[in-house]
Amino acid sequence: MEALTVTDLYKSYHKIPVLRGLSFSVQQGEFFGFAGVNGAGKSTFLKCMLDFCHYESGDISVFGTNSKKTQARECLAFLPERFIPPYYLTGGQFLRMMMRLHNAPFDQQRAEQMSTELDLDLSALSKPVRSFSKGMTQKLGLLGCFMADRDFYILDEPMSGLDPKARALVKRQFDILRARGATLFFTSHALSDIEEVCSRMAVLHDGNICFAGTPSEMRAQYPTATSLEECYLQAINADPQAVAV
Repeated sequence: MEALTVTDLYKSYHKIPVLRGLSFSVQQGEFFGFAGVNGAGKSTFLKCMLDFCHYESGDISVFGTNSKKTQARECLAFLPERFIPPYYLTGGQFLRMMMRLHNAPFDQQRAEQMSTELDLDLSALSKPVRSFSKGMTQKLGLLGCFMADRDFYILDEPMSGLDPKARALVKRQFDILRARGATLFFTSHALSDIEEVCSRMAVLHDGNICFAGTPSEMRAQYPTATSLEECYLQAINADPQAVAV
């Protein structure tokens, strides 16, 4: 079953095209990486998918339900790239709020356990988030997603601000999600993270997909490249064309 289906999606701002007939799909249980330069349209696509903005034409469905319908988001957990929790809440109050939004019970013991698993000091649960560092804030946002136990996780640059230890611990959580069959849509500027975490990836450039496949297929498609980053450069500099995903 397809967790995400995008068909011929067009979106523009002030008559300037941003997404130019985007079409791809993500299978249930798949970990899918989405890469692109700043301004390529990644965040715009996420806004369209989550019904945060209007798009001119095309279709997006989540587990077969049109993404414009509220029920399409019932199975989702989302972490935006610029995650800023309400400054006046404590870490624990934020997690309680997130569980209410997800219509899920709040379990203090689980909150403490998962805080430890992500290397977030337990004292953070009783401190106002305005006192948090960037890394602490990011861990809190990830906690709010992981505790919700959703079927589909949409994480926009989830490793932002994390130190090497925290990055390794987040990847352990990804292994847990994979084991229970959850789907992950993962955007990142770090292609090494995509290669390690995701079974398949796509490169968005100039409003369309210029590569789609596994990281190893990307390396095979550009055999003269010495790294995945070099493969990426060759992909975005190739003749533009839509690629079916």
